[in-house]
Parts: sequence; C-alpha cells; structure tokens
Amino acid sequence: MKRIGEPILTVDAISLAFGGITALSGISLEIRRHEILAMIGPNGAGKTSMLNVINGFYYPQAGTITWKGETRRHMRPYQAAAQGIARTFQNVALFKGMTTLDNIMTGRLLLMRRNFLWQAIHFGPARQEELAHRTNVERIIDFLEIQAIRKIPVGRLPYGLQKRVELGRALAMEPELLLLDEPMAGMNVEEKEDMCRFILDINEEFGTTIALIEHDMGVVMDISDRVAVLDYGRKIADGPPAEVRISPEVIAAYLGQQADPHPPGDGMGGG
Repeated sequence: MKRIGEPILTVDAISLAFGGITALSGISLEIRRHEILAMIGPNGAGKTSMLNVINGFYYPQAGTITWKGETRRHMRPYQAAAQGIARTFQNVALFKGMTTLDNIMTGRLLLMRRNFLWQAIHFGPARQEELAHRTNVERIIDFLEIQAIRKIPVGRLPYGLQKRVELGRALAMEPELLLLDEPMAGMNVEEKEDMCRFILDINEEFGTTIALIEHDMGVVMDISDRVAVLDYGRKIADGPPAEVRISPEVIAAYLGQQADPHPPGDGMGGG
C-alpha cells in the first residue's frame, strides 16, 4: 500500500484576479508527499491558474505558498524550477526543430554545474558532465519507451508522442513535485492508457509527488489518490475519489443544476 506523507506544498487563502475577473478566491489546498492529486472542475474553474500560482507564472494578490516548510507570498519561476517543481503545459511547449533527445536534455540545464565557458569549449570536466547527463536522459527515453524517436525533430511527431517528450523533459529535472496540465488532452484511448501507466510508474518508482489537471473522469478515478474540485475560482470539494464523485455540490457543478444527493449510476459520468 502506498505511503502518503506530510504536505510538501500548501497554498493558503490564495486569491488571484485579472482586472475585474476573479480566477481564484481564497483557495487553500495541500499537496502531500508521494500522492497523486487530481484537480478537476468545469472549464474556467481556475485549475490552470492554480498551477500557474504554484510554479510562479502568476503572482496572487492574497495568500501564501509554503514549499517544504518555507512560506512566501509567491513562488518565482526560477525558484520553483531550482527547488524541484517541474511542469508540463496544456499546449505542448517544445523546441519543435530539436530532436527528442535534445529537448529532454534541456531539462538537465539547471542541474549542470560547469559554467558557460566550460560548456562552450566542450572539453574535460564539461564533456564528462554532459555525458553523465546524457546517460540520465537515455534512461528517461527508455522509461518512456520512445527510443525509436530519439533522433527525430519533435515537430514531426504526432501530438501524443510530443506530450510524452514533454513529460520526459519535466522528468529530466528530477522533480520532487510534478505539475501536469491536462497531460492526456487530445489523445486517443491507447495513448491515454500509456500516459496513465507512465504517471503511475513515475509516482511509484521515482517517488515523485504529482498534481494534475484532467477532464477525463475515468482517468481521475483510476489513478488519483485524492481529488480537489474547483468551480468559479472556489474549492468546493477535496477528498478521496469515491467520496468526491458522489458529492451533490460537485455533481451540480458539472451538470449545472441542483443534484440529487443520491444519484443513480456512477455519479458524474464523463465530465
């Protein structure tokens, strides 16, 4: 049985607004070490905004973030990356002209210790360091079963494989917390099954804590340890998947109507 630990990250009373539009309103949320937390909710609920606050793309107007015991008003992107928070995006953000191998290698940049001059001359210690990082990248390529595309420019790859390469680049950072923004969007059934397997293996084999946004409720119920539900910038539920899926407030948010507290069938359906 998985052993879920203490909170590794806590957001407390986070509020975020853009002009007169409120994206997040007083949200408090914990992400616990070694768990898979799914954030769900209708479009526009604030899910991606929450990920952007966590890794520093957005600065909230109110609230605090506590990362591994250190509390601050907001996270800066370079702090998040340097301190072990990696991220994938809703829309694939890769270097399309570079190969799979080179894209994943960019995830190692923050871990390289030799300065720019050493890297430029590509000799001695710098070359040894690059070989060590390349070995780590090759392990990730094997883990994600993308050996056949390692030398192919990612712009020529189908969308599902591009998403896998982006996951590989995030893994190359050796994160403690991995944020996945709709990792299965646009995938067919087989590609989703593969991505689910990789996410579970990353969590189990590497011990990586994962927070993900996902609209496929079947996926959410299958792979998550806990589910947080956002609606119009508020958190309306937080708990085990089996409890969340029968919450009347959650069902109402998805169906847009007052829900029967004892719904027939399996609750929310496909969401």
